[in-house]
Amino acid sequence: MGVGKSSVGRRLAAALDLPFKDADTEIEAAAGRTIPEIFQAFGEAEFRDGERRVIARLLDEGPMVLATGGGAFMNDQTRTLIREKALSVWLKADVEILARRVGRKDNRPLVQGKDPLAVLTALAEVRYPVYAQADITVELGETPHQESVAAILRALEAHAA
Repeated sequence: MGVGKSSVGRRLAAALDLPFKDADTEIEAAAGRTIPEIFQAFGEAEFRDGERRVIARLLDEGPMVLATGGGAFMNDQTRTLIREKALSVWLKADVEILARRVGRKDNRPLVQGKDPLAVLTALAEVRYPVYAQADITVELGETPHQESVAAILRALEAHAA
């Protein structure tokens, strides 16, 4: 959350001449509701189930850059699908940076009305060990998106070699 998956993903897709899809946008289109509305109406468990189904459909569409929500990779079934059909890249950034970015908006259901640093620190403790299972990890700082894309491209080249 807040690492720039969508912004960096769009630029990465352009650099690779691939289509870009944002799983959150696709989930909203499939549900006819925003993610905060889905969370409020059905809860996180139902959201995650719909997220898994949408990601499975997207992975069957062929090569693309797919930005998934921060909790998607935590689902065993979703992670297995990604492992079988795609190359996963963890965009890793310091929690303090993420909290600063996330604190600027109020559209993140997991942090609404809470201290973003506290929430993200707790999430990192649980999620980072699972995220570490990604095929590639790219450490990002307070850099422009194009520098992040360049770092991912270098990591992809190194992985392919």
